[in-house]
Amino acid sequence: MPSTARLHDYLLIDDTQQVRLRETEARYRRLYEDPEHCTPMVMVNTPVDGVPEWEERLADPLLMLCAELDAIRPHLAIGDDRLPTVRVQFGTAQVATAFGCELAIPTNSLPAAATHALTDLTQLDELPLPALTAGWYGKLQEWTALWQAHLPAGVQIQHPDIQSPFNNAHLIRGNDILLDFYDDPERVGCLLDLVTDYMIALVPWLKGMISTDSAWFYDWGALWKGGARISNCSMHMISPALYREHVLPRDIRLLEAIGGGRIHYCGTSGGVIPDFFTIPGVSALDVHPQFHDLWALAERTPAHIALLYDISDDPAAWQRLLAGDWPRKRNLVLQCTASSVEEGRARLDELKRSMPYQE
Repeated sequence: MPSTARLHDYLLIDDTQQVRLRETEARYRRLYEDPEHCTPMVMVNTPVDGVPEWEERLADPLLMLCAELDAIRPHLAIGDDRLPTVRVQFGTAQVATAFGCELAIPTNSLPAAATHALTDLTQLDELPLPALTAGWYGKLQEWTALWQAHLPAGVQIQHPDIQSPFNNAHLIRGNDILLDFYDDPERVGCLLDLVTDYMIALVPWLKGMISTDSAWFYDWGALWKGGARISNCSMHMISPALYREHVLPRDIRLLEAIGGGRIHYCGTSGGVIPDFFTIPGVSALDVHPQFHDLWALAERTPAHIALLYDISDDPAAWQRLLAGDWPRKRNLVLQCTASSVEEGRARLDELKRSMPYQE
């Protein structure tokens, strides 16, 4: 790792790349502003050599920053649509730690919730709304300020992971919440409301550390419309009916309060997806490709909602795209993998040439 005096020069993005990246951002905006005439975005992920283990990165903010910057280099060399963004990587349990859950750091992995703050729902009566700096958020604030002081020109800081009202409530209560929906639904609602209230206060505070733009946010190397991404990974553990009754109203309230955003859903069931589309302000969706077909999903996704889809482990989808059989929906963000920069350039070129439409 270079000295702190040289960190601004650790990743240099030349003028030609800066122009290309500004054009790339404009193309991301067109996914929402002109979905009928935009063109899909493509990101090609390749291995990055010499990445420190997570224990090392979590112990040193500047080492983590350098690792994040190193991950950008292959994309600049390939010339794909991945924007130069970095994230302070503290895992998926940050909201849970604010509510009192303890964290564990598994071997060479991101932190995860080790305990549940509520072993009994009656404890909810003594559970206050946490401070914005509670849990790991004070540390996140310190690391973000340090990164801002050393960030190379042209690199943006992404939003930290906030999960969603139900994902966070699930971490705070544990799997017992699945029984609570039947045994004590009123208290489940109180817990979901408390978590939602906290997230509504949290998002603008987090955003204020990294951006002055309230209408757009950086996440997963792309630019998205809205305030933040919410992750509804736990939804496949409850029925769509339970989602509509208990969780959907909180998702609506959160996204309306923060100006909309994207939903991540890696669950197996597609039954809840139409409910996601009813949420005002939802601008994009990503799903697990193992469980959801790109073409079928594209057909039923509203025109104003962009789709992120990873074709890395779907050779049939890859061949279908290369044959020119693309979904009619154009506001797509596609991800794929390659073993090297050279292969990445070839894959990007193949996909670009197979697109049946251009701007």
